[in-house]
Amino acid sequence: MSHYSAEVLWVRGEDAFLDNRYSRRHLMRFDGGLEVPGSSSPHVVPLPMSDASALDPEEAFVASLSSCHMLWFLSIAAKHGFCADRYADTASGIMAKNAVGKLAMTVVTLRPEVIFSGERLPTRAELDQLHHAAHASCYLANSVRTDVRCEPVYGLL
Repeated sequence: MSHYSAEVLWVRGEDAFLDNRYSRRHLMRFDGGLEVPGSSSPHVVPLPMSDASALDPEEAFVASLSSCHMLWFLSIAAKHGFCADRYADTASGIMAKNAVGKLAMTVVTLRPEVIFSGERLPTRAELDQLHHAAHASCYLANSVRTDVRCEPVYGLL
């Protein structure tokens, strides 16, 4: 069992709040010291309440699935003796209503392009098998229907 954490911090500042026109910009901190500016998507909350230059949850979701697939793909390719030199993915996600009418990320499409070198290059069939194995192994792809729980910490009200 592994444990992962992230700290998400939002501070209202001088913005009004009750009119729902406050800034959605926030900070995400990770265990290695990385700090990433976050915001709601401008597709969901209009500018200027959103910050288009910051990472939004929908982009992070798509990037996480893409990154997980890539890491598994590279590992599996190495085990099969294929030397990957470059991996690029232009992943995208579609937000639409799901089967029960809730807005959800319904489709994430990965479009990886991999360049190999060396004496042993994968055939098209072997490349398809590598991607299939990576998809089957990806922790996040296996977690898309995760039980998400909310466990609030109550401070001063």
